[in-house]
Amino acid sequence: MPPHHGARPRPLPSEQTAATADISVVSLHGAIDHHTVDDLSDTLLFPRGTAAARTVINLSAVTFIDSSGINAFITAHHAAQRAGGWLRLAGPIEPVLRVIQIVGLDEIMGCYPSTRRALAA
Repeated sequence: MPPHHGARPRPLPSEQTAATADISVVSLHGAIDHHTVDDLSDTLLFPRGTAAARTVINLSAVTFIDSSGINAFITAHHAAQRAGGWLRLAGPIEPVLRVIQIVGLDEIMGCYPSTRRALAA
């Protein structure tokens, strides 16, 4: 269970940086679940439901992900594709990677062992 189960929901901490002029890196921290998915969507999708054309999502500090987080990534991935770009996942820890692989998210969008590898792909 996510660390805040039963507690008051907390926002999903995130940090967005520009790796290059046209690639954003979004670093997420903590649990991605139905309590934090709105924060995730707000971070990944700009107004009018559009995503940055090229985005790497650093998952190295994400401790948990449920289906609501998976759906948010798929929505952002489709928005990025419509804008002519892509969404890549980077550095998930083993339990998060396992969920990504079970649902096949790594087959839909790239999933890399590190942010550096995702940027170089």
